[in-house]
Amino acid sequence: MTNDTMITVRQTARPVGFPTPDLFSFTESPLPEPRPGTALVENLLLSVDPYHREAMDTDELWALGSPMEGRTLGRVLDSRDPSLRPGDLVLHREGWRTHAVVAPDGARRVPDLGPGVPLAAHLSLLGGTGLSAYVGLTRIARLQPGEDLFVSAAAGGVGTAAGRLARLLGAGRLVGSTGSARKAAYLTEEIGFDAAFDHHEGPVAELLAKAAPEGIDAALEGVGGEHLEAAIGALREHGRIAWVGAVGQYHSLSAPPAAPRNLFDLVAKSIRLEGFLVSNHADAQEELYDLVAPRLRDGSLTPDVTVREGFEHIVDAFLGMLRGENLGKMLVAV
Repeated sequence: MTNDTMITVRQTARPVGFPTPDLFSFTESPLPEPRPGTALVENLLLSVDPYHREAMDTDELWALGSPMEGRTLGRVLDSRDPSLRPGDLVLHREGWRTHAVVAPDGARRVPDLGPGVPLAAHLSLLGGTGLSAYVGLTRIARLQPGEDLFVSAAAGGVGTAAGRLARLLGAGRLVGSTGSARKAAYLTEEIGFDAAFDHHEGPVAELLAKAAPEGIDAALEGVGGEHLEAAIGALREHGRIAWVGAVGQYHSLSAPPAAPRNLFDLVAKSIRLEGFLVSNHADAQEELYDLVAPRLRDGSLTPDVTVREGFEHIVDAFLGMLRGENLGKMLVAV
């Protein structure tokens, strides 16, 4: 790639089960000129997320042959709009490409939150990932100080953010599930979980019961299936589940997993199960900044990120994230 070209990733076919590299193509084209009312952005950091796997199945987000999308941080190179100036750092969703042309209504400046706040935080703890965790804990699960919490997929982007934020919010016993002993150790040794388990080691309900023998008050659930059933079983009366995803069924070659066998326990124990989309809670962004930014500045809080260097590795990073190779948020540095 030269300074006057851009590279874009496009999906060329629908996956059957787990995605493979041959489903993606890299295309090179001349660097576009910004139109009046737009700006040309050089992308610096790109996010690859579990929801991208779900988006691969339909035309709703990714039509075959069209550029793919994703949360991105970049720098304005050239602008035809006074609100976006050359040199500005901006957040937008024209990802999976080295450059993008954006309009002011599709981009916002990276806020100046002071020294010590790394750029990667804006796509992790301070970005959609952290906001998902914050909204799930505060608005959906309504976690109160001293309450016990279970987080599934706890070593991923949302899960690690949830662990960090739950500690700031005064959670009681904090339990997480993950996919390896190494990740379980990371959760307890680095983030502050009281207990964590590798879900491959046995039935999730038994592992959770052992890790939280007195039960839990709330759960941030992002796996579905057996994990959701285990959370329902472990919840005390009037427990709450914030349901943020179902990564456990994204690659299913057949029908999705059956509904939890203990679903009626929602009635018997007066449990509230609520799904949510973080896009409906943009008004919580400033709350998240107020909570997290001071801790980033003083060094008491750090974002959990795995960064792959080089745009040419974006597909590998995406597939690696789906395989669970990341600790925290998976990012690609262009």
